[in-house]
Amino acid sequence: MVIELKNVHWKRQNKSILKNINWAVEEGEHWVLLGLNGSGKTTLLKMINGYIWPTTGEIRVLGKQFGKYPLGELRKIIGWVSTAMQEKLHGEEYTENIVLSGKFASPKLYHDPEQEDIDRALSLMEEYGLSGFIHRPYASLSQGEKQKVLIVRALMASPKLLILDEPCTGLDVFAREQLLETVEQLGKQKDAPTLIYVTHHIEEILPVFSKTLMLRQGEVFKTGRTEELVTESQLSDFFEAPLPKRAFYLSQCNHP
Repeated sequence: MVIELKNVHWKRQNKSILKNINWAVEEGEHWVLLGLNGSGKTTLLKMINGYIWPTTGEIRVLGKQFGKYPLGELRKIIGWVSTAMQEKLHGEEYTENIVLSGKFASPKLYHDPEQEDIDRALSLMEEYGLSGFIHRPYASLSQGEKQKVLIVRALMASPKLLILDEPCTGLDVFAREQLLETVEQLGKQKDAPTLIYVTHHIEEILPVFSKTLMLRQGEVFKTGRTEELVTESQLSDFFEAPLPKRAFYLSQCNHP
């Protein structure tokens, strides 16, 4: 199992934020974590990364049980991409150095990298269409370009699990489509890490994500095959409101 949560609860100031979470992700699966703002998605991600601890319940990530394995070591093989991460990076760094820093899970390069790491960074940048950004400051890139760089940066450490936390936030329609194409490209690779794509926009759910977890008010609403859950009736029940026709139409464009 890549992720295994059993009866996980998390409380803050006597308020239950996550309640009775049971979730299993197997190797080779790519999942969407779907939920509205305030549903507990970010809290769940922080727990999977070991930044917060369950009040009760058991967590295993990549076969390692929390409490019996150094979380610092575990985080080295978990990639996490989010818009908020951009604020932690040094914008004046060259883009290739931002990518290289992913090998060391640090916001910048503190040591001279090995030639092998340099070659891998340049190879990944070429593979994902970023060669044109070499020797360009990270701050000079567009929001969408920065997000693509963060994905490639995460791949530097050869993660077994890659979490994409609402990566399309703030992107225009063209940048969003380009980023989604990058995610689809990654997910189709034979040696791809297990992907967890977090969103509240159903139109971002790509065919590569065959499984979906629906999280509502801190509880698992349903888990299962995406094609069975991303339907008008299921989504209306999940959101507790009639689904806007335009949103459903756009989601079906990704799942003909």
